[in-house]
Amino acid sequence: MFVDKAKIFVKGGDGGNGIVSYRREKYVPNGGPAGGDGGRGGDVIFRVDEGLRTLMDFRYQRHFKGEKGERGKVKSMHGANAEHMVVRIPPGTVIIDDESEAIIADMTQHGSEIIVAKGGRGGRGNCRFATAANPAPDFCENGEEGQERTITLELKVMADIGLVGFPSVGKSTLLSVVSAATPKIGAYHFTTLSPNLGVVDVGDGRSFVMADLPGLIEGASEGVGLGHDFLRHVERTRIILHILDMSGSEGRDPFDDWVKINQELEMYNPILAERPQIIVANKMDMPDAEEQLALFREQLEASGDAEKHQLVAMSSLTKQGVQELLYKAADLLATVPDTRLIEEVKDVAERKVYTLPQEEDRSFKVGKENEGFFVESAAIEKFMKRVNLNNSYDAIMRFARTMRKMGVDAELRKIGAKDGDIVRIGDYSFEFFEGSDFSYHE
Repeated sequence: MFVDKAKIFVKGGDGGNGIVSYRREKYVPNGGPAGGDGGRGGDVIFRVDEGLRTLMDFRYQRHFKGEKGERGKVKSMHGANAEHMVVRIPPGTVIIDDESEAIIADMTQHGSEIIVAKGGRGGRGNCRFATAANPAPDFCENGEEGQERTITLELKVMADIGLVGFPSVGKSTLLSVVSAATPKIGAYHFTTLSPNLGVVDVGDGRSFVMADLPGLIEGASEGVGLGHDFLRHVERTRIILHILDMSGSEGRDPFDDWVKINQELEMYNPILAERPQIIVANKMDMPDAEEQLALFREQLEASGDAEKHQLVAMSSLTKQGVQELLYKAADLLATVPDTRLIEEVKDVAERKVYTLPQEEDRSFKVGKENEGFFVESAAIEKFMKRVNLNNSYDAIMRFARTMRKMGVDAELRKIGAKDGDIVRIGDYSFEFFEGSDFSYHE
Protein backbone atom coordinates (compact mmCIF):
# COMPACT_ATOMS: atom_id res chain seq x y z
CA MET A 1 0.00 0.00 0.00
CA PHE A 2 1.29 3.46 -0.93
CA VAL A 3 0.85 6.10 1.78
CA ASP A 4 1.85 9.65 0.82
CA LYS A 5 0.36 11.75 3.62
CA ALA A 6 0.39 11.40 7.40
CA LYS A 7 -0.29 13.51 10.48
CA ILE A 8 1.81 12.76 13.56
CA PHE A 9 2.63 14.14 17.02
CA VAL A 10 6.24 14.69 18.08
CA LYS A 11 7.63 15.70 21.47
CA GLY A 12 11.20 16.26 22.55
CA GLY A 13 12.31 14.62 25.77
CA ASP A 14 11.98 16.55 29.02
CA GLY A 15 15.17 17.72 30.70
CA GLY A 16 16.29 15.91 33.82
CA ASN A 17 15.71 17.57 37.19
CA GLY A 18 18.54 19.14 39.15
CA ILE A 19 19.02 17.91 42.73
CA VAL A 20 19.70 19.33 46.17
CA SER A 21 22.80 17.83 47.75
CA TYR A 22 25.65 18.85 50.06
CA ARG A 23 29.25 17.79 50.43
CA ARG A 24 29.75 15.66 53.51
CA GLU A 25 33.40 14.68 53.47
CA LYS A 26 35.75 14.02 56.30
CA TYR A 27 38.05 16.94 57.06
CA VAL A 28 35.97 19.24 54.84
CA PRO A 29 33.96 21.45 57.19
CA ASN A 30 31.08 23.43 55.69
CA GLY A 31 31.43 21.60 52.39
CA GLY A 32 28.64 23.54 50.75
CA PRO A 33 26.09 22.65 48.05
CA ALA A 34 26.93 19.84 45.61
CA GLY A 35 23.73 19.08 43.69
CA GLY A 36 24.37 18.47 40.00
CA ASP A 37 22.42 19.60 36.91
CA GLY A 38 20.00 17.36 35.08
CA GLY A 39 20.75 16.09 31.57
CA ARG A 40 19.20 17.47 28.41
CA GLY A 41 16.19 15.68 26.90
CA GLY A 42 16.54 13.90 23.57
CA ASP A 43 15.64 15.63 20.30
CA VAL A 44 13.30 14.06 17.75
CA ILE A 45 15.23 14.04 14.47
CA PHE A 46 13.98 13.14 10.99
CA ARG A 47 16.59 11.56 8.73
CA VAL A 48 16.14 10.84 5.00
CA ASP A 49 16.58 7.17 4.06
CA GLU A 50 16.61 6.47 0.32
CA GLY A 51 15.56 2.89 1.03
CA LEU A 52 12.05 4.07 1.95
CA ARG A 53 9.42 4.83 -0.67
CA THR A 54 6.23 5.52 1.33
CA LEU A 55 5.02 6.92 4.65
CA MET A 56 3.53 3.54 5.58
CA ASP A 57 5.37 3.41 8.94
CA PHE A 58 3.49 6.51 10.09
CA ARG A 59 0.16 4.81 9.46
CA TYR A 60 0.71 2.59 12.49
CA GLN A 61 2.81 4.83 14.74
CA ARG A 62 1.71 8.42 15.09
CA HIS A 63 3.37 9.49 18.36
CA PHE A 64 7.11 10.02 18.71
CA LYS A 65 8.54 11.13 22.06
CA GLY A 66 12.18 11.69 22.95
CA GLU A 67 13.77 10.21 26.05
CA LYS A 68 13.99 12.20 29.29
CA GLY A 69 17.36 13.45 30.50
CA GLU A 70 18.87 11.88 33.60
CA ARG A 71 18.48 13.72 36.90
CA GLY A 72 21.52 15.42 38.41
CA LYS A 73 23.90 13.56 40.70
CA VAL A 74 25.74 14.21 43.92
CA LYS A 75 29.19 15.82 44.04
CA SER A 76 28.03 18.37 41.45
CA MET A 77 27.95 15.73 38.73
CA HIS A 78 25.87 16.35 35.60
CA GLY A 79 23.12 13.87 34.72
CA ALA A 80 23.51 12.12 31.37
CA ASN A 81 21.92 13.68 28.30
CA ALA A 82 19.28 11.51 26.65
CA GLU A 83 19.89 9.81 23.31
CA HIS A 84 18.22 11.50 20.37
CA MET A 85 15.31 9.75 18.65
CA VAL A 86 16.00 9.34 14.93
CA VAL A 87 12.97 8.74 12.69
CA ARG A 88 13.55 7.64 9.09
CA ILE A 89 11.58 9.27 6.29
CA PRO A 90 11.64 8.72 2.50
CA PRO A 91 13.28 11.25 0.17
CA GLY A 92 10.83 13.81 -1.16
CA THR A 93 9.05 14.33 2.19
CA VAL A 94 7.74 17.80 2.98
CA ILE A 95 7.38 18.52 6.71
CA ILE A 96 4.60 20.99 7.59
CA ASP A 97 3.70 22.47 10.98
CA ASP A 98 0.02 21.62 11.49
CA GLU A 99 -0.84 24.73 13.53
CA SER A 100 0.82 27.44 11.46
CA GLU A 101 0.79 25.48 8.15
CA ALA A 102 4.35 26.70 7.62
CA ILE A 103 6.75 24.39 5.79
CA ILE A 104 9.47 23.32 8.22
CA ALA A 105 11.64 21.51 5.68
CA ASP A 106 11.64 19.86 2.26
CA MET A 107 13.81 16.75 2.58
CA THR A 108 15.29 15.28 -0.60
CA GLN A 109 18.90 14.22 -0.03
CA HIS A 110 19.81 10.85 1.47
CA GLY A 111 21.18 11.21 5.01
CA SER A 112 20.02 14.80 5.53
CA GLU A 113 18.56 15.51 8.97
CA ILE A 114 16.37 18.07 10.71
CA ILE A 115 15.33 18.48 14.34
CA VAL A 116 11.52 18.65 14.48
CA ALA A 117 11.17 18.72 18.28
CA LYS A 118 13.98 19.86 20.58
CA GLY A 119 14.56 18.27 23.95
CA GLY A 120 14.24 20.37 27.09
CA ARG A 121 17.20 21.74 29.04
CA GLY A 122 18.18 20.04 32.26
CA GLY A 123 17.34 21.73 35.55
CA ARG A 124 20.16 23.28 37.57
CA GLY A 125 21.26 21.75 40.85
CA ASN A 126 21.58 23.73 44.08
CA CYS A 127 25.34 24.17 43.57
CA ARG A 128 24.50 26.62 40.76
CA PHE A 129 22.59 28.98 43.08
CA ALA A 130 25.16 29.51 45.80
CA THR A 131 25.87 33.19 46.51
CA ALA A 132 27.63 35.15 49.23
CA ALA A 133 24.25 35.99 50.74
CA ASN A 134 23.02 32.38 50.51
CA PRO A 135 26.00 29.99 50.43
CA ALA A 136 23.88 26.87 50.98
CA PRO A 137 20.65 27.10 48.92
CA ASP A 138 18.20 24.28 49.51
CA PHE A 139 16.43 24.41 46.16
CA CYS A 140 17.03 23.31 42.58
CA GLU A 141 15.28 23.50 39.21
CA ASN A 142 13.09 21.01 37.42
CA GLY A 143 13.99 20.07 33.85
CA GLU A 144 12.44 22.04 31.03
CA GLU A 145 9.69 20.35 29.05
CA GLY A 146 10.57 19.23 25.54
CA GLN A 147 9.11 20.99 22.50
CA GLU A 148 5.93 19.39 21.20
CA ARG A 149 4.00 19.91 17.99
CA THR A 150 1.70 18.21 15.52
CA ILE A 151 3.13 17.97 12.01
CA THR A 152 1.90 16.81 8.63
CA LEU A 153 4.15 14.79 6.32
CA GLU A 154 3.55 14.94 2.57
CA LEU A 155 5.50 12.72 0.21
CA LYS A 156 6.24 13.87 -3.32
CA VAL A 157 7.54 10.93 -5.35
CA MET A 158 11.17 11.28 -6.42
CA ALA A 159 11.46 9.98 -9.98
CA ASP A 160 13.39 10.93 -13.10
CA ILE A 161 10.40 10.51 -15.38
CA GLY A 162 6.72 10.90 -14.62
CA LEU A 163 3.96 9.40 -16.76
CA VAL A 164 0.94 11.69 -17.01
CA GLY A 165 -2.29 11.41 -18.96
CA PHE A 166 -5.99 10.82 -18.63
CA PRO A 167 -7.15 7.53 -17.05
CA SER A 168 -6.85 4.37 -19.16
CA VAL A 169 -4.41 5.75 -21.73
CA GLY A 170 -1.84 3.01 -20.97
CA LYS A 171 0.52 4.49 -18.36
CA SER A 172 0.53 1.43 -16.09
CA THR A 173 0.90 -0.90 -19.05
CA LEU A 174 3.95 1.00 -20.30
CA LEU A 175 5.59 0.86 -16.85
CA SER A 176 4.98 -2.88 -16.62
CA VAL A 177 6.55 -3.40 -20.06
CA VAL A 178 9.75 -1.40 -19.50
CA SER A 179 10.45 -2.29 -15.84
CA ALA A 180 9.93 -5.00 -13.26
CA ALA A 181 7.12 -3.03 -11.63
CA THR A 182 3.75 -4.78 -11.44
CA PRO A 183 1.10 -2.06 -11.24
CA LYS A 184 -2.56 -2.97 -11.16
CA ILE A 185 -3.99 -2.74 -14.68
CA GLY A 186 -7.63 -2.73 -15.68
CA ALA A 187 -10.00 -1.44 -18.35
CA TYR A 188 -11.66 1.13 -16.12
CA HIS A 189 -10.88 4.61 -14.86
CA PHE A 190 -8.58 5.19 -11.94
CA THR A 191 -7.05 1.74 -11.78
CA THR A 192 -4.00 3.56 -10.42
CA LEU A 193 -4.86 5.37 -7.19
CA SER A 194 -1.28 5.89 -6.02
CA PRO A 195 2.11 6.22 -7.75
CA ASN A 196 4.04 3.14 -8.87
CA LEU A 197 7.81 3.30 -9.31
CA GLY A 198 9.98 1.20 -11.58
CA VAL A 199 13.67 1.20 -12.52
CA VAL A 200 14.04 1.18 -16.32
CA ASP A 201 17.14 -0.30 -18.00
CA VAL A 202 17.53 1.44 -21.36
CA GLY A 203 19.84 -1.31 -22.64
CA ASP A 204 22.95 0.76 -23.37
CA GLY A 205 24.21 1.06 -19.82
CA ARG A 206 21.81 3.85 -18.89
CA SER A 207 18.89 3.59 -16.48
CA PHE A 208 16.37 5.84 -14.77
CA VAL A 209 13.44 5.75 -12.34
CA MET A 210 9.99 6.01 -13.90
CA ALA A 211 6.78 6.79 -12.00
CA ASP A 212 3.32 5.82 -13.14
CA LEU A 213 1.22 8.60 -11.65
CA PRO A 214 -2.57 8.49 -11.11
CA GLY A 215 -4.71 9.68 -14.01
CA LEU A 216 -5.58 13.34 -14.34
CA ILE A 217 -9.02 14.72 -15.03
CA GLU A 218 -10.22 18.20 -15.86
CA GLY A 219 -10.34 20.41 -12.76
CA ALA A 220 -7.52 18.57 -10.97
CA SER A 221 -5.71 21.83 -10.18
CA GLU A 222 -8.78 22.82 -8.14
CA GLY A 223 -8.85 19.49 -6.29
CA VAL A 224 -11.31 17.61 -8.54
CA GLY A 225 -10.76 13.84 -8.61
CA LEU A 226 -7.38 12.93 -7.17
CA GLY A 227 -6.48 16.59 -7.71
CA HIS A 228 -3.60 17.84 -5.61
CA ASP A 229 -2.79 14.29 -4.43
CA PHE A 230 -1.71 13.64 -8.02
CA LEU A 231 -0.20 16.97 -8.95
CA ARG A 232 2.23 17.21 -6.03
CA HIS A 233 3.99 14.10 -7.32
CA VAL A 234 4.48 15.60 -10.80
CA GLU A 235 6.51 18.43 -9.22
CA ARG A 236 9.36 16.07 -8.39
CA THR A 237 9.90 14.58 -11.86
CA ARG A 238 12.70 15.87 -14.08
CA ILE A 239 10.86 15.21 -17.36
CA ILE A 240 7.30 14.28 -18.29
CA LEU A 241 6.10 11.56 -20.66
CA HIS A 242 2.66 12.72 -21.73
CA ILE A 243 0.72 9.56 -22.74
CA LEU A 244 -2.15 9.93 -25.21
CA ASP A 245 -4.63 7.31 -26.39
CA MET A 246 -4.25 7.81 -30.14
CA SER A 247 -6.96 5.24 -30.90
CA GLY A 248 -9.68 7.42 -29.39
CA SER A 249 -11.14 4.28 -27.79
CA GLU A 250 -12.58 6.32 -24.90
CA GLY A 251 -14.36 8.66 -27.29
CA ARG A 252 -11.98 11.55 -26.54
CA ASP A 253 -9.95 13.72 -28.88
CA PRO A 254 -6.16 13.21 -28.29
CA PHE A 255 -5.28 16.85 -28.98
CA ASP A 256 -8.03 18.09 -26.67
CA ASP A 257 -6.72 15.75 -23.94
CA TRP A 258 -3.19 17.07 -24.42
CA VAL A 259 -4.31 20.70 -24.12
CA LYS A 260 -6.46 20.11 -21.05
CA ILE A 261 -3.79 18.27 -19.06
CA ASN A 262 -1.17 20.89 -19.84
CA GLN A 263 -3.60 23.54 -18.65
CA GLU A 264 -4.12 21.67 -15.36
CA LEU A 265 -0.37 21.37 -14.83
CA GLU A 266 0.19 25.07 -15.51
CA MET A 267 -2.68 26.20 -13.27
CA TYR A 268 -1.31 24.11 -10.39
CA ASN A 269 2.27 25.34 -10.79
CA PRO A 270 3.47 27.43 -13.77
CA ILE A 271 6.91 25.80 -13.46
CA LEU A 272 5.40 22.51 -14.65
CA ALA A 273 4.47 24.08 -17.99
CA GLU A 274 8.20 24.56 -18.65
CA ARG A 275 9.20 21.04 -17.62
CA PRO A 276 10.72 19.03 -20.56
CA GLN A 277 8.03 16.83 -22.10
CA ILE A 278 7.83 13.99 -24.62
CA ILE A 279 4.46 13.34 -26.22
CA VAL A 280 3.78 9.59 -26.45
CA ALA A 281 1.16 8.51 -28.98
CA ASN A 282 0.11 5.17 -27.48
CA LYS A 283 -2.12 2.33 -28.78
CA MET A 284 -0.87 2.67 -32.35
CA ASP A 285 -1.83 -0.99 -32.96
CA MET A 286 -5.52 -0.02 -32.84
CA PRO A 287 -7.66 0.77 -35.93
CA ASP A 288 -7.79 4.42 -37.02
CA ALA A 289 -4.75 5.25 -34.86
CA GLU A 290 -2.67 6.34 -37.90
CA GLU A 291 -5.38 8.75 -39.05
CA GLN A 292 -5.70 10.17 -35.54
CA LEU A 293 -1.92 10.60 -35.32
CA ALA A 294 -1.79 12.50 -38.63
CA LEU A 295 -4.58 14.80 -37.43
CA PHE A 296 -2.80 15.32 -34.12
CA ARG A 297 0.42 16.32 -35.88
CA GLU A 298 -1.50 18.93 -37.92
CA GLN A 299 -3.17 20.33 -34.80
CA LEU A 300 0.16 20.42 -32.95
CA GLU A 301 1.78 22.30 -35.86
CA ALA A 302 -1.08 24.79 -35.92
CA SER A 303 -0.72 25.42 -32.18
CA GLY A 304 2.97 26.34 -32.58
CA ASP A 305 4.13 23.74 -30.01
CA ALA A 306 5.49 21.15 -32.45
CA GLU A 307 9.10 22.30 -32.02
CA LYS A 308 8.91 22.37 -28.22
CA HIS A 309 8.14 18.68 -27.71
CA GLN A 310 9.30 15.42 -29.25
CA LEU A 311 6.59 13.03 -30.48
CA VAL A 312 6.99 9.25 -30.31
CA ALA A 313 4.43 6.79 -31.70
CA MET A 314 4.31 3.42 -29.93
CA SER A 315 2.19 0.56 -28.65
CA SER A 316 2.65 -0.85 -25.16
CA LEU A 317 0.82 -4.02 -26.25
CA THR A 318 3.02 -4.90 -29.25
CA LYS A 319 6.08 -3.01 -27.87
CA GLN A 320 6.39 -1.20 -31.19
CA GLY A 321 8.34 2.05 -30.67
CA VAL A 322 9.00 1.35 -26.96
CA GLN A 323 12.79 1.11 -27.35
CA GLU A 324 12.87 4.32 -29.38
CA LEU A 325 10.95 6.04 -26.56
CA LEU A 326 13.45 4.83 -23.93
CA TYR A 327 16.40 6.15 -25.97
CA LYS A 328 14.77 9.55 -26.46
CA ALA A 329 13.85 9.75 -22.76
CA ALA A 330 17.41 8.90 -21.69
CA ASP A 331 18.86 11.44 -24.13
CA LEU A 332 16.54 14.16 -22.82
CA LEU A 333 17.37 13.29 -19.21
CA ALA A 334 21.05 13.83 -19.98
CA THR A 335 20.29 17.46 -20.82
CA VAL A 336 18.30 18.14 -17.62
CA PRO A 337 20.08 19.01 -14.35
CA ASP A 338 20.19 16.11 -11.92
CA THR A 339 18.79 18.36 -9.20
CA ARG A 340 15.01 18.20 -9.26
CA LEU A 341 14.55 21.95 -9.37
CA ILE A 342 13.44 21.94 -5.75
CA GLU A 343 13.92 25.68 -5.35
CA GLU A 344 11.48 26.27 -8.18
CA VAL A 345 8.76 24.15 -6.64
CA LYS A 346 6.59 26.40 -4.50
CA ASP A 347 9.74 28.37 -3.58
CA VAL A 348 10.66 25.66 -1.07
CA ALA A 349 14.24 24.43 -0.79
CA GLU A 350 15.98 21.91 1.39
CA ARG A 351 17.86 24.33 3.54
CA LYS A 352 18.39 25.44 7.10
CA VAL A 353 17.40 28.98 7.99
CA TYR A 354 19.45 30.68 10.69
CA THR A 355 17.84 33.55 12.57
CA LEU A 356 18.89 35.74 15.47
CA PRO A 357 17.73 34.35 18.83
CA GLN A 358 14.38 35.78 19.83
CA GLU A 359 14.09 37.47 23.22
CA GLU A 360 11.68 35.68 25.51
CA ASP A 361 8.28 37.33 25.78
CA ARG A 362 8.13 38.46 29.42
CA SER A 363 4.81 40.29 29.14
CA PHE A 364 2.04 39.59 31.61
CA LYS A 365 -1.57 40.50 32.30
CA VAL A 366 -3.17 41.14 35.68
CA GLY A 367 -6.85 41.39 36.57
CA LYS A 368 -9.56 40.78 39.16
CA GLU A 369 -11.60 37.59 39.52
CA ASN A 370 -14.14 36.65 42.18
CA GLU A 371 -12.64 37.71 45.53
CA GLY A 372 -9.06 37.79 44.34
CA PHE A 373 -6.72 38.58 41.46
CA PHE A 374 -5.01 36.70 38.63
CA VAL A 375 -1.78 36.96 36.66
CA GLU A 376 -1.50 35.53 33.13
CA SER A 377 1.91 35.10 31.53
CA ALA A 378 3.42 32.28 29.49
CA ALA A 379 6.92 33.26 30.68
CA ILE A 380 5.93 33.19 34.37
CA GLU A 381 4.13 29.85 34.07
CA LYS A 382 7.15 28.39 32.28
CA PHE A 383 9.39 29.68 35.07
CA MET A 384 7.10 28.15 37.71
CA LYS A 385 7.44 24.72 36.11
CA ARG A 386 11.19 24.98 36.54
CA VAL A 387 11.03 26.04 40.19
CA ASN A 388 9.87 23.52 42.79
CA LEU A 389 7.56 25.66 44.93
CA ASN A 390 6.29 22.85 47.12
CA ASN A 391 9.31 21.99 49.23
CA SER A 392 11.59 24.99 49.62
CA TYR A 393 11.23 28.38 51.29
CA ASP A 394 14.29 29.59 49.35
CA ALA A 395 12.60 28.64 46.07
CA ILE A 396 9.46 30.63 46.99
CA MET A 397 11.57 33.66 47.93
CA ARG A 398 13.42 33.42 44.61
CA PHE A 399 10.08 33.32 42.81
CA ALA A 400 8.86 36.36 44.77
CA ARG A 401 11.98 38.34 43.87
CA THR A 402 11.52 37.47 40.21
CA MET A 403 7.90 38.71 40.30
CA ARG A 404 9.04 41.95 41.93
CA LYS A 405 11.73 42.55 39.28
CA MET A 406 9.21 41.95 36.49
CA GLY A 407 6.88 44.55 38.05
CA VAL A 408 4.03 42.12 38.73
CA ASP A 409 3.45 43.21 42.36
CA ALA A 410 3.44 46.89 41.33
CA GLU A 411 0.76 46.23 38.71
CA LEU A 412 -1.33 44.29 41.24
CA ARG A 413 -1.21 47.24 43.66
CA LYS A 414 -2.44 49.55 40.90
CA ILE A 415 -5.63 47.49 40.47
CA GLY A 416 -6.25 47.33 44.24
CA ALA A 417 -4.40 44.28 45.58
CA LYS A 418 -3.88 44.53 49.35
CA ASP A 419 -2.26 42.60 52.13
CA GLY A 420 -3.78 39.11 52.39
CA ASP A 421 -5.49 39.04 48.96
CA ILE A 422 -5.27 35.80 46.96
CA VAL A 423 -3.47 35.93 43.62
CA ARG A 424 -3.81 33.03 41.17
CA ILE A 425 -1.00 32.24 38.71
CA GLY A 426 -1.67 29.13 36.64
CA ASP A 427 -2.51 26.24 38.97
CA TYR A 428 -1.06 27.96 42.05
CA SER A 429 -2.55 30.46 44.50
CA PHE A 430 -0.47 32.96 46.47
CA GLU A 431 -1.16 35.34 49.34
CA PHE A 432 -0.17 38.90 48.51
CA PHE A 433 1.67 41.17 50.96
CA GLU A 434 2.34 44.85 50.50
CA GLY A 435 5.91 44.18 51.53
CA SER A 436 6.48 43.07 47.90
CA ASP A 437 6.49 39.36 48.68
CA PHE A 438 4.25 36.55 47.54
CA SER A 439 3.50 33.86 50.09
CA TYR A 440 2.60 30.43 48.73
CA HIS A 441 -0.96 29.43 49.59
CA GLU A 442 -2.46 26.00 48.87
